[in-house]
Amino acid sequence: MKALVLTQYNEFDLQDLPRPQPGPDEVLIRVQAVGICGSDVHGMDGSTGRRVPPIVMGHEASGIIAEVGPQVRGWSVGDRVTFDSTVYKLDDWYSRRGMYNLSDGREVVGVSTGTPDRPGFKRNGAFAEYVVVPQHILYAIPEGVSFTQAALVEPVAVALHALSVTPIQVNDTAVVVGAGMIGLFVIQALKLAGCGQIIAIDLADERLELAQKLGATHTLRADAGNVPDQVRGLTHGRGADISFEVVGISPAVQTAIACVRRGGTVTLVGNLSPTIEIPLQTIVTGQIRLQGSCAINGEYEAALDLIASGRIDVMAILSAEAPLAEGADWFRRLYDKEKGLIKVVLKP
Repeated sequence: MKALVLTQYNEFDLQDLPRPQPGPDEVLIRVQAVGICGSDVHGMDGSTGRRVPPIVMGHEASGIIAEVGPQVRGWSVGDRVTFDSTVYKLDDWYSRRGMYNLSDGREVVGVSTGTPDRPGFKRNGAFAEYVVVPQHILYAIPEGVSFTQAALVEPVAVALHALSVTPIQVNDTAVVVGAGMIGLFVIQALKLAGCGQIIAIDLADERLELAQKLGATHTLRADAGNVPDQVRGLTHGRGADISFEVVGISPAVQTAIACVRRGGTVTLVGNLSPTIEIPLQTIVTGQIRLQGSCAINGEYEAALDLIASGRIDVMAILSAEAPLAEGADWFRRLYDKEKGLIKVVLKP
């Protein structure tokens, strides 16, 4: 099969690899669409430590079941499916308590963390003609939802999980720092959740314009004036009730913290920098709740329903669809932050 392999940092090669064989409880999927995630773009240069070459990346995907293992039940060859990005054990302590995203030994499709001197895992992903996944992370694609739409379910579910761990009341004011793909899905979800004001913060005018189209009531450039003061000006001098940081760097986290009121909640979704600096005294004296949101924990079904009903628009963030053979070029364009590019979907 053809596969786009990260052979070394910042270098890709379209290779012929053996077609993977499904295990007893696994299925083989013929990939029809796979999105380039921001974590893949940042991982390709080695900065995150989660894409150790050689690796076939890609965890936002959809396709058709081509083969099933002997213990697979309820799924058949020809079924249209997508899948969770987290591979977890069903009998894990966390999984049994409804927190499979935190399970011991969990792996992520298209991610590798192990090196000769540091144990980890490696699981090839969907930038290939075929990918193998266990049956318990599969989801059927609803009628009327395209393969491209289904390939974008994973980031929608990430956004929904961030909301699910955040205390939200009707008419709350929310700040979203970072109007990239997941930030734009967070904005749409906040609108559905009944937030009265949704304030998007970013450095790119075109992303802020799209944020407004998708539900943001106010947009602020991160580099224009005192952003926290502007947020307080919109919130009776208090600050927002909740904020979401969807970048993963110190300045963005500090902005998210500075924009919430005393007693507010800051949910960290971005995962770019391994370490960041935080204003400890502001958090303590303001009794601010600072929390992380990890991946997905059962939000796939809701994400698929919201896409199928049109209540969340995934196509609004789609920049391009291209053959897998052009993947290396699109990675480079995304890495170089080409203006106007948000989401690229490859077609093996």
